Amino acid sequence: MNFEGTYVAMVTPFTEDKQIDEEGFRHNINYLIDRGVNGLVGAGTTGESATISHEEHQKVIEILVDEVNGRVDTIAGTGSNATSEAISLTEFADDAGADAALLITPYYNKPQQHAMVEHYRTISQATDIPIIAYNVPSRTGVNMDVETIVELAKIDNVDAVKEASGSVDKVSDIYRALQKEGLEDDFNILSGEDSLTLPIMAVGGTGVISASANIDSKRMVLMVDSILNDDYDRAFELHYEMLELIRALFIESNPVPVKTAMNIMGLPAGPLRQPLAEMKEENLEVLKKALKDSNLI
Repeated sequence: MNFEGTYVAMVTPFTEDKQIDEEGFRHNINYLIDRGVNGLVGAGTTGESATISHEEHQKVIEILVDEVNGRVDTIAGTGSNATSEAISLTEFADDAGADAALLITPYYNKPQQHAMVEHYRTISQATDIPIIAYNVPSRTGVNMDVETIVELAKIDNVDAVKEASGSVDKVSDIYRALQKEGLEDDFNILSGEDSLTLPIMAVGGTGVISASANIDSKRMVLMVDSILNDDYDRAFELHYEMLELIRALFIESNPVPVKTAMNIMGLPAGPLRQPLAEMKEENLEVLKKALKDSNLI
């Protein structure tokens, strides 16, 4: 599967008693589709996957697939630090009709590089759904090497990596290594760092899985489309227009500022689940200023 464009890492909206707000989630799905996104990700990190139950995880995936109804790509977060658990979630997403699965590298147990390759290979052999590997060492404690990512690209139905190591140099090295293997057209690199989307795409990335696009989807879509159309002058303008807001949206742990911003904007988001907590007052003021300066409130 080819992954190109703007994919939104959606929040999971909760009611005041911290249950899944199905009506609110459906509203947000249509809100984002109306703004031109290419795909939606449910039950990922931004969706508080670490604190939703397996039953809730499955419910989010089912609602996403049902409400999208083929209008854009649906990507289900199905990662786990236990390979067997990741297989179970990925099989569920496949059966539910999701277009692809996003699987974070196993966290906490810190598998070796060759073990990560076998983790993804085992999952790919258990299901036919296209897989996006997710490299985010700041959360997992492991960082996939360039050589490891190239090995993943050789596995059937592992079709992309969401790269969030924070290094544009690394993305350059990944793309060059894929070229040497003749895999650059068959394996996509997606930005996992909103503020680095422009440079990542400039060196070979094909899009972004974005948390900030919950808030400013129109401009993110415009910037990514501008890059894909080689209109870098417009992309530069949009990058700098969004930069202050993107930084404010990551001033505390994701998705705390994103959910806070959505609540301020009147979009369904609701409370956070512990151990996440409300923003510090000084950071909240920074976020409010960024939203005002971006004409979002």
